[in-house]
Amino acid sequence: MGIYLISIFGLGVSKAAIDDIALFVIFISLINAILWPLLTRILMPFLVLTFGVGTLILNGFLLQFFGPLFNIYVDGPAIILAPLAMAFVTTVLSTLLTIEDDGSYYRSVFRDAEKKRKSEIKNYPGLIIVEIDGLAYDVLKEAIDKGLMPTVKSMIDDKSHTLRMWETDLSSQTGASQAGILHGNNEDITAFRWIEKENNNQMMQCSGVDRVKILESRISDGDGLLVENGASRSNLFSGDTDNVIFTFSKILNIRKLYNKAWFSVFSNPSNFARIVSLFLAEMILEIISQIKHSIKNIRPRIKRGIAYIPVRGATNVFMREINTSTLIGDMMVGDIDVAYSTYLGYDEIAHHSGVRDEDSWKALKGMDKQIRRLVKANKYTPRKYQFVIQSDHGQTNGATFMQRYGQSFEDFVKSLLPKDMKMFAKMSSNEDHYAESFMPFSKKNDDLIDEKEQEELGDSEVIVLASGNLAMIYLTQWSNRLTYEQINEMFPELIPGIVNNEYIGFIVVRSSEKGDMAIGKNGVYYLDSDEIDGENPLEGFGKNIARHLRRNSSFKYTPDILVNSFYDEEKDEVCAFEELVGSHGGAGGSQSKPFILYPSDWNIGDEEIVGAESIYRILKDNLKLLKENQ
Repeated sequence: MGIYLISIFGLGVSKAAIDDIALFVIFISLINAILWPLLTRILMPFLVLTFGVGTLILNGFLLQFFGPLFNIYVDGPAIILAPLAMAFVTTVLSTLLTIEDDGSYYRSVFRDAEKKRKSEIKNYPGLIIVEIDGLAYDVLKEAIDKGLMPTVKSMIDDKSHTLRMWETDLSSQTGASQAGILHGNNEDITAFRWIEKENNNQMMQCSGVDRVKILESRISDGDGLLVENGASRSNLFSGDTDNVIFTFSKILNIRKLYNKAWFSVFSNPSNFARIVSLFLAEMILEIISQIKHSIKNIRPRIKRGIAYIPVRGATNVFMREINTSTLIGDMMVGDIDVAYSTYLGYDEIAHHSGVRDEDSWKALKGMDKQIRRLVKANKYTPRKYQFVIQSDHGQTNGATFMQRYGQSFEDFVKSLLPKDMKMFAKMSSNEDHYAESFMPFSKKNDDLIDEKEQEELGDSEVIVLASGNLAMIYLTQWSNRLTYEQINEMFPELIPGIVNNEYIGFIVVRSSEKGDMAIGKNGVYYLDSDEIDGENPLEGFGKNIARHLRRNSSFKYTPDILVNSFYDEEKDEVCAFEELVGSHGGAGGSQSKPFILYPSDWNIGDEEIVGAESIYRILKDNLKLLKENQ
């Protein structure tokens, strides 16, 4: 059918009788069954280095070579379009008819995995850790109640797994959380991005391949979560393993790009074409969604734009499918002891559409299918694998500061300072969704700071940065962190102006007399002594908020003024300082409340789980027990 459609539109396939096409498809299926394992084994480096496009070309050449036997001539764009069209039609039909074709995929992966398998099979289970980026505990429970995640529900209902909420550190974002989870150390990661006064006011952040590599060298002590025969799939940090795919801290090492785990992506000739067809379908869904949000005037809403369309397809389909395929391959070979993989789709969509938008629910429904595929793969594995499903943080909805106040936060801050002060602001953190940096020519890749921006950064006297509903203000004429008293003396309008803005919840500054202080409109919380003067400015931000603020304020790179937006507990809303509907990075609501779903027989106490480093210890300790108890 796919080839027939291509021939009708005159895109490089000669018109042929439907009978000839049917015979040709049967024939090419047999040829693929015979030749494909050999071809992929020989050409695997080419397939990997072309990020899968080589499979379409290879399949197209097979169609071109054998087509004339059936009076079918494939040429020009059809070399790629024909295999794509075949996969697209198959995918649509299987979706409409609810046909599950996982069996043939598992068998093809199993066949190749057997050849890579070591003769001695380990007698203890391995562990697969799936991170659903940005999914809060309460949103997960809603998705389960809506019937969108039946696989996760069954894991809870049959009591094989236990669901718990845990609490992030401040800042509640992927960089801090994955540093804690994968390396047991997120010290000095004060936010998504920050200024290092001691390093000549260098801007550091949790994205951009060069910066993430530097960050890992700082946080790693060589005993990461994945150091003992582990695998990292689509993460910021490596967990101290060299078995990596799409792992930012090591992605610049081309030698590590070629990984044997890729075989599971290309083991079936139509698998990659299926992924591409799903990717294109996801882009169409995003176009429809943008039109629908506009017509219905859904609020809050941001301008998503054309560039976001392929980003959504990449995160919610392409990388999702690559993750699942490579994990299944890892499991069927059976050698790795632990794998950690981040699924980015929900986080990316929730940022742009909303935490509980129809788009976000669809992403979670698709995510549940991936979990089901992984669980089903256990039927084919030489050793059994246990599963942990977890998130690194949540998100909280709300209209942005600019939408509410009518002025950007950086412009608001500028209005409180002398007019001649030079300011640099970096308020967009789309780079937090680090999949965007895989787009090599994207302006949003933070490794590509242009010369003008670099010059502005170097010349600036005040720098304002954003991390969700958390903002940082650095007064860079001074190499040390300024005190509350110094700021008030030199810039008397700054602190009162920020605190009294109706959309600000509290600020954190350090007093030379009182130590660290959280200041709100009608009161001060003295963090060093836990004393409160007036109304508690931290009310509603969680019982551990003072603990998180004390820790954050002890970091090397905490700003002169740390600003957190208001939190409306009744509406469960914050206002991001960036232009994002769902946000995280600061405090307030579900952004600080991710989840962990772990095997019920694991040794985990009843005490609350606070901080990403606690998740590291839980995973590390139980990994050790898996080996010892066999």
